[in-house]
Amino acid sequence: MRSKVVYLLALCLLAAGFQSCGTQGPEIQSQWNGARVAFLGDSITDEGQLKSQDIYWHQLVKILGIKPFCYGISGHQTSHILGQAEKLNDEHGQDVDAIIIFIGTNDFNGAVPLGEWFEEDVATVNRNGEMTPLKHRVPVMEGNTTRAAINRFMAYLKHNYPTKQVILLTPIHRGYFNCAPKNIQQDENLANPLGLYIDDYIQVIKETADVWAVPVIDLASVCGLFPLEPEHARYFRESGMTVKYTPTEAAAAIAGTEQGLEHHDLLHPNTEGHLRMAYALAYQLLGYPSHF
Repeated sequence: MRSKVVYLLALCLLAAGFQSCGTQGPEIQSQWNGARVAFLGDSITDEGQLKSQDIYWHQLVKILGIKPFCYGISGHQTSHILGQAEKLNDEHGQDVDAIIIFIGTNDFNGAVPLGEWFEEDVATVNRNGEMTPLKHRVPVMEGNTTRAAINRFMAYLKHNYPTKQVILLTPIHRGYFNCAPKNIQQDENLANPLGLYIDDYIQVIKETADVWAVPVIDLASVCGLFPLEPEHARYFRESGMTVKYTPTEAAAAIAGTEQGLEHHDLLHPNTEGHLRMAYALAYQLLGYPSHF
C-alpha cells in the first residue's frame, strides 16, 4: 500500500509545471502565474471588440495563468489612459501586481501631434558654494500631444503605483480599415495629415522607457503580424464579421480598392492574430518581474 502511495505521489510531482495532480495549470509555469494584471489601451485591448476568450490578454490567462483586469476602450488615445488608470485605482486600489499599457495607434490615425517630453528654463542654484545659472527642464504636462499625454499618465502611475510593475507595448503594424463611410483608415504606408507615420508614434512609445524608467516591449516587431502582406490577412478580421479574406480580397484591401466589398479590417487581429500576439508577449514577459 505504501509503495502505491509513493508511486502516485511521484506521478503528481512529475506533472508539476504543467498540471498539478489532475488540475490543469497554465501552459508556462513562471513568475506570472496568479499575477493580477491590469490592461489599459484601445480597441485591440477592449473586450467588447471580440469574444473575451479571443483577446490577447485572455489568452495570457491560459498561457501564463494571470488574473486580468481590462480597461481598454475602443477609440481611445494616449490622452485617455490617465482616465483608465484612475478607474483602475478607484476599483482595485493597490490590489494589482502589474499594469500593461497598449496604446498609440489611434494617436497616429487621429493625427495627434507628438509634442515634446520637456520644456526648459534657467534655474540659478548653489553649485559648490557659488550661485550658478543652469538649464533646467520639467516634463510637459499640458496640451494635446502624445508625449504630454504619456507624461500625465506615467506621472500618475509612478505616484500611485510606485511598487508595481508597469510595462508599455508599442502599437502593431496597421493595414487598411473600412467599416463605415466616415471611418476609413489607410494602411501605414500613407502618412497622417501631419506627415507622420505609425513608426513615429512607435518611436515615442519606445522613448518612454528612458524618460520614465519603464520596460517597453516592441510588440510591432516581436509579434510578427504584418497586414501589408496579403498572406497575413489570416491574422486579421472583417469588421463585425467572421468571414476571412481570400488572398485576392486581401490584396484589394491593401491597395485600398473596394472591388464591391463593403468592409475591410486589416487593423484589428482576429482570434489567430490575438493568439500569436499573446505567445509573443508571454515569452517577453518571462524576462520581467511580475511584482516587486
